[in-house]
Amino acid sequence: MSTETSDPAEASVGPAASPFVGDAIIGRPQRWYFLPALVLAWFGGGITNGAIVGASLPKLLALIDEGAKEANLAIISMVGGVVILVTTPLFGRLSDRTRARMGMRKPWYLGGIVTGTLGCVVMAVSANIPVLALGWVIVQLGYGAVAMANHTLLADQVPGRIRARVSAAVGVSSGIATVAASAIVAALPIEQSWTWFVVPAAIGLVTVLPVTVAYQDAVRSAPAPRLGGRDILSTYWISPRAHPDFAWAWVSRFFMTMSIFTIALFLFYLIMDTLHLSAAEVGGVQTAALSFFFLGNIVATVFFGWLSDRLGRRKIIIWVSGLASAGGVVALMFSADTTGFFVAMIILGFAGGAYSAVDVALMTEVLPSRDDAGKDLGIVALSYLLPQIISPLIGAGLVTLGGGSYGPLYVFSMICSAVAGLTIIPVRGVR
Repeated sequence: MSTETSDPAEASVGPAASPFVGDAIIGRPQRWYFLPALVLAWFGGGITNGAIVGASLPKLLALIDEGAKEANLAIISMVGGVVILVTTPLFGRLSDRTRARMGMRKPWYLGGIVTGTLGCVVMAVSANIPVLALGWVIVQLGYGAVAMANHTLLADQVPGRIRARVSAAVGVSSGIATVAASAIVAALPIEQSWTWFVVPAAIGLVTVLPVTVAYQDAVRSAPAPRLGGRDILSTYWISPRAHPDFAWAWVSRFFMTMSIFTIALFLFYLIMDTLHLSAAEVGGVQTAALSFFFLGNIVATVFFGWLSDRLGRRKIIIWVSGLASAGGVVALMFSADTTGFFVAMIILGFAGGAYSAVDVALMTEVLPSRDDAGKDLGIVALSYLLPQIISPLIGAGLVTLGGGSYGPLYVFSMICSAVAGLTIIPVRGVR
């Protein structure tokens, strides 16, 4: 790939043969405010997505049809998940080939945030389930492009020596976003449901846009080879035989995301049904639960991000955190009141923080090629996106299987956490 920075005086950057374990970046070093802007962009994406999937959407569905809320949530999540599953790796590949004057990644940030905001507006004015689902699809398309760009810049522009700490920073910002999103939606008027979507959209817009100004994007100076049918199909595949480290790391991330998302997706209903609260009352308890989760998450994220870079080790933190997450799910399953529930959320937050502090850094260090970073990170994104499709269906099925009990869902989440920790052990190229 031949690229040049957005500064016309800057020389083109040729193909990089080195893996992502070093400190090389594409183009010249960024200005000091690039990293804060990147962290803010992660926060913005977390606010909008976290508010809608964690509070706005389930809250509205409970008001529309209390009896079918789980099924409707599963259907809408699945539809949006299928669309983003198909498009995100393709966005990454097209981003690698983009020749816009503003650069390779900026057009995807700008197009993504505009599209995502439009989708939020559609959801805000929707009067039925199909239109609500359409709005969610548009949101997923837009913020899928933003998430792709966020992940790609971690590989493109963050030196390996600080990558775990930067990963920890974006993890903390995402944790803050999750808690803030729930609190924001809970504070909005119950009779004005349109605000549950428009307010998070506005926050996402103003927090993602700064990175498009702070980032000195690389400009592709030569046309990419023609993209044929075989190339498009290869967008969704990296050979596990040729790149086993990538495959094992991908599997680990898939199962950890499955574990977390299965609980997170049904958290609103879990609190409602377990504590016998109305939809209007759940918001405060959910905010408190997520606050405790974040308390454990931020402590673990900051500490283990620093420790990982200090020791140069990733694997041991990931496999221990996977097992700890399984223990947290067990604690959640046997909690008898809000106190036990909150303690379990702290454990889950601590384990999740330790995992996320080094997971993104490790994934960028097992990528097969710098030239196809966008495409490869699109495949990495599948490890997060696939659970969005699978876990709603599995979760709803498990709740039905349990006769309304969340016991089977807890067991499933616990097994996924344990598998996530164990499958990182075979990785050899990263310590």
